[in-house]
Amino acid sequence: RMDCPEIFYSVTFSYKYYADSTMVEMIPKYLFSKDKIKEHRRAMEARIKKLTRQAITLDEKGKELFIHDFIVRNVKYDKLKKEYSHEIIGALGNGVAVCEGIAKAVKILCDELNIWCIIAVSEANPEKGIKYRHAWNVIQIGGQYYHLDVTFDNTLSKNDTIRYDYVNLSDKQIFRDHEPVIWKIPICSDSDHFYYKEKKISWTTIEEVQNRTKQAVKKGKILLFHWRGGYLTKEIFAKLLEIFHKEAQ
Repeated sequence: RMDCPEIFYSVTFSYKYYADSTMVEMIPKYLFSKDKIKEHRRAMEARIKKLTRQAITLDEKGKELFIHDFIVRNVKYDKLKKEYSHEIIGALGNGVAVCEGIAKAVKILCDELNIWCIIAVSEANPEKGIKYRHAWNVIQIGGQYYHLDVTFDNTLSKNDTIRYDYVNLSDKQIFRDHEPVIWKIPICSDSDHFYYKEKKISWTTIEEVQNRTKQAVKKGKILLFHWRGGYLTKEIFAKLLEIFHKEAQ
């Protein structure tokens, strides 16, 4: 079901078997009636084709960002955890989903746009206060594997500002705040192509932050950047706040 998100209408199954038999009978549990399943499948197929048609001429990174931005803008993280929130019909049909539904939506849109993509799942860790498993994607761009967590960016993004904190991260970057995966995934070793660094808004010096802050104030734009100048200590953070306050005045 992680590899084939189009099977959104069956969420679990029971099974039965007889002793000494080589046969097992699996009984899927369906979310809808047979007629409703056919109706929802047609609607989902049409929805996916209509969406991806807008991005068909883009390059790989353009397609990836199209999918990322669409979900951030149009899907609300659903803490109620309805059954369909774990499936593409929640994300692409109802506009609500938990991390599994979001990861599946990313996967099926990537499949339609011929981008290699899988779903990564990490275990819960009650000792750290992490009650549930988490799902995100591993995607291949330019022959390299990267982590893409649209759920985290979805929850970070506010108003009209889209965050790209979890676009194209390496293993080292993603596992700073993600638990180890349950199933094996490709090694993601490239840490030079995450979004902010590629867009040249990953800065290493206080002077650069000051210059860019000045430009942002003049243009009346929101300043969104990534700090790469060592640990973001209280002292560094205080200096950055001082710059923002001074330039804003």
